[in-house]
Order: sequence, then structure tokens, then C-alpha cells
Amino acid sequence: MTSAATPFEFKQCVTILKSTGKKAKDLRKLSDLISSVSDESIFHHTYQYFLKEHVLEYTNDFAHWVGESLEERSLAEQLSNVDPYGFGTIGDLRDELRNVIMAYLEGSPEPREARPGDEFYFNETATLVFPVGIWARNLAEFLMAIKLIETGSIYYHFYEARVRVEDKADDFSKWIAETLGEKELAMHIRSIDPFMHNVEEIQKHIADAVEEWVKRDMERMVQVL
Repeated sequence: MTSAATPFEFKQCVTILKSTGKKAKDLRKLSDLISSVSDESIFHHTYQYFLKEHVLEYTNDFAHWVGESLEERSLAEQLSNVDPYGFGTIGDLRDELRNVIMAYLEGSPEPREARPGDEFYFNETATLVFPVGIWARNLAEFLMAIKLIETGSIYYHFYEARVRVEDKADDFSKWIAETLGEKELAMHIRSIDPFMHNVEEIQKHIADAVEEWVKRDMERMVQVL
């Protein structure tokens, strides 16, 4: 089994939530505030959706609120189809979210308002990243680690990495491909749809794929012996 000269270092992230003091009770106000809140707030309500308890029907907080609180299901679906990883900047993502909402408003009757207390509250977060003291030098060690690490680590390396890494790859598949040379396994991990699973399911899918690969390696070694 190949051991890496550069081990994979697992890191964890935690977020500190901060209220912006801004809220929307209807779609027009939501659109206006999307255009003016900080990049950190847009990031929190889109990219960090999968770090929170969430409904898989939606892919961001805006779609969730529109679908559940305003019951505008058609618009919620359209907002869920906005892939944040498909944009080069937060500004581009911000513009697309506003365009989707404004196009919907142009073709629809005046939408309802949220009930008092059920408005959309804009928040932002400070994200803290720190090492957890776990390294993997080969797939066997990686497998043991991936089964034990917390979901914040999965989020950081699988979701958040797609914003950090130049080719929008996750940290796991990038290390497996470039350091271990296991490109087929890396492509399998990279193909896991981040929008179809929660973080725990992503963790299991990665562990299952790596475990199968480790078993195949061991079987090949036995055959050689």
C-alpha cells in the first residue's frame, strides 16, 4: 500500500454566529438585502448551509425560507438550483440570487409576507479552522481517520474546500489523486454530489469507497504473495 511523503492533515472548523440585525418579511425586502449585506452573510446562507441542520429539499437558507415560510415552492426550487460552486465570486452568486428572485416577482402576483417572528434573519459567521492532530500517510490510515473525525472536518475538507481549492476539488480527492496517485478513487470521491446528501452521509460514502479500495489492495497483495 502506497504511503505518502506528505501526509493528509485533518482540520476542523467551527463557526461563531453573528446577527447582522437585518431581516426580510417578503421577497422584495429579501432581494434588497441580498444586494447589500456582507459577503460573509451571503457565504453563511449558501456555502455553509450544509454545516447546519437542514432539509435536503433545499440547498441554501434563502430557498429554505422561501419554501417553508412563504410557501413559494416554485421559487424555492429555482433558488435551490443555484449552485454556489458554479460562480467565481460571492458577487456573482449574489447577483444570480437577486436575478432569480426579481424574475419570479415580475411574473407572479404580489407574494405573501412571512408571519411575525418568521421573517428571514440575515446572519454572518466567523469561521475558525484548526488542526485536530490526526494525519494519514496511506489509505488504511485515512480510512480509520475518516470514520472518526467530526462532521465539521468533513464540511471543511469536502464542501468548503471547493471554494478554497483552485480547481474546485475537495481536499480528500485532491490528496488521494496527487499524493497517492489513486486517480480512479479520487474521481469516485469527487463525483459524490454535495447537494444530495447531508454531511454524515458524505462521510459514510467516502469511508465506504476508501474501504472498498483498501480491501482490493489487500487482496492484490495476497495474490502476489
